[in-house]
Amino acid sequence: MIHKTAIISDKAEIGPGVEIGPYSIIGDNVTIGKDTHIGPHVVIEGPATIGERCRFFQFCSIGAVPQDLKFQDESSALVIGNDNTFRECVTINRGTKGGGGKTVLKDNIFLMAYSHVAHDCRLGNHVIMANCASLGGHIQIEDHAAIGGIVGVHQFVHIGTLAFVGGLSGVSKDVPPYSIVVGERATLHGLNLVGLKRHGFSSETISELRAAYKILFRSGLTVAKAFEKIDSEGLTAPEVGHLVDFIQHSERGIIRE
Repeated sequence: MIHKTAIISDKAEIGPGVEIGPYSIIGDNVTIGKDTHIGPHVVIEGPATIGERCRFFQFCSIGAVPQDLKFQDESSALVIGNDNTFRECVTINRGTKGGGGKTVLKDNIFLMAYSHVAHDCRLGNHVIMANCASLGGHIQIEDHAAIGGIVGVHQFVHIGTLAFVGGLSGVSKDVPPYSIVVGERATLHGLNLVGLKRHGFSSETISELRAAYKILFRSGLTVAKAFEKIDSEGLTAPEVGHLVDFIQHSERGIIRE
């Protein structure tokens, strides 16, 4: 299952059922889980741990040193979970000492062609990045978030659960959970109602999120007063709680309408 032209380090660990295509290179301290498929001309550098049943299309560059001038060849790593797909020319850099030392991607992630994940990013489950989407360093993306094509996300940004970033957007502040943002300097455009319905959210939960959204972003109240009003109106769905908690702990500030 390993092509004769592939170059595999003696210090790499290759699981059962792994396929490695022509001219691919697997470096030192790389561990690849079972049934993972690596296409032609893929380069994976270590330290890196790749999970099971992942698929890497041609010309991916995985685990290279960070594009960070502060990086001084310190020990760092890349950790990728299971059932992920990386299309042509995807690039993912490993972490830095200043960012905790690891870039982490969880499970069922789909990165389309030419997308980029920089050092110390952390991607949750079922994240989608369309063609040419690019993440700066230290970005956190929560489960089921989707990023459109040719999007640039500023370093240290936090993107919430089930958020949707429209194509051709520039994201410089945190994206609230369950929301849609779009624009050259992205602004808020309401709730991601299509995503909420597709994921089986109840009508009651969606109604509470609608009410909370209006209070937070359209009432003209200060953030503190908006939180008080949400509490007084009995909006107690866990998703509302997550939205409130996300805003409370935002470090870069929240994108608004």
